[in-house]
Amino acid sequence: MANLGIQDDLKIDDNRARVVALACKMVGGGSDGSLDLCARVCLIDEYEKIIFHTYVKPHLPVTNYRYETTGIRPEFLRDAVPLRQVQRKIQDYLCNGEPIWHIRSKGGKARILVGHGLDHDLKSLEVEYPPVVIRDTAKYPPLMKTSKLSNSLKYLTKAYLGYDIQAGIQDPYEDCVATMRLYTRMRSQRHKVEDYPLASDPQNRNNFAAWRQSELERMAPEKMLEISRSDYYCWCLDSSS
Repeated sequence: MANLGIQDDLKIDDNRARVVALACKMVGGGSDGSLDLCARVCLIDEYEKIIFHTYVKPHLPVTNYRYETTGIRPEFLRDAVPLRQVQRKIQDYLCNGEPIWHIRSKGGKARILVGHGLDHDLKSLEVEYPPVVIRDTAKYPPLMKTSKLSNSLKYLTKAYLGYDIQAGIQDPYEDCVATMRLYTRMRSQRHKVEDYPLASDPQNRNNFAAWRQSELERMAPEKMLEISRSDYYCWCLDSSS
């Protein structure tokens, strides 16, 4: 397995990895090579230890290996692990052996999944995972542009962590480490803890109903913040769960 570039430490009953980060590297499929096909995947734990790292054999023909950024050659994928096998292993590990419907409704024992642009990575792996346990650095409001557009992982790593990534050939392990460090940094922020912190909580509906519009207009920003609620799930809440 080592000769094929495989590191596999996936254990369904392994509760030490409560939080894991995932990243993929894509090659091109289709007539023009623009179709993204996962050809390499990495999964690490919170201590940046590799849990799973392998080349992936797509179920569609590769027409562009994108070598300048992926470093992947045809011979790397010839005996690689088939996508279906990778998909099953990762799905079972993330859900820790529980059915996906149970994870969707209650969270269960599912692991928190960290990454950047995870919708794209999970789609390429054909893995289904509920948003309640996903922490995506591309969609977390404090890490996004004021226009609500995503920043690149390269930019976030430089701006928040102080070092450069994705120069030349890119390694999914490097992306995993960057997203995990961003997540742990944002999770460690200290905030005042509210009993019902989200605007979507039923207790917070019509939060400003008791205030007349004229009073709201005269209210100092500090007071507005005091009675308002966030419209997103703050990652610092993970520390207390």
